[in-house]
Amino acid sequence: MNIIFQFSQSWYALFLGFLISWLILSTHRKNQINKKEFKKEICLAFIGLFVLTIMEIFAVTTNLWHYIPDDWPIMLWPTYFVAILFGYQLLKFVEENIVKS
Repeated sequence: MNIIFQFSQSWYALFLGFLISWLILSTHRKNQINKKEFKKEICLAFIGLFVLTIMEIFAVTTNLWHYIPDDWPIMLWPTYFVAILFGYQLLKFVEENIVKS
């Protein structure tokens, strides 16, 4: 179980996909975002990253999964972080535009 700095270029595509999607949704919702909501989003991303780190440690140590060529490619962590940011924006977008009560 090592953090590795040599990894597939596909990690960049995954990371950029989440990052660009997050930026698009954030830009679309910019008039509704305030500092308090931004703090919530960042807090959620850090808490989610902590939870996913625990999940990764458990999964790799119990042989549920492994990354090739070795565990853990360094891009995993920023990718998880922006994926959580994107998830937050997606949830807020759906809440505000699709699910109207």
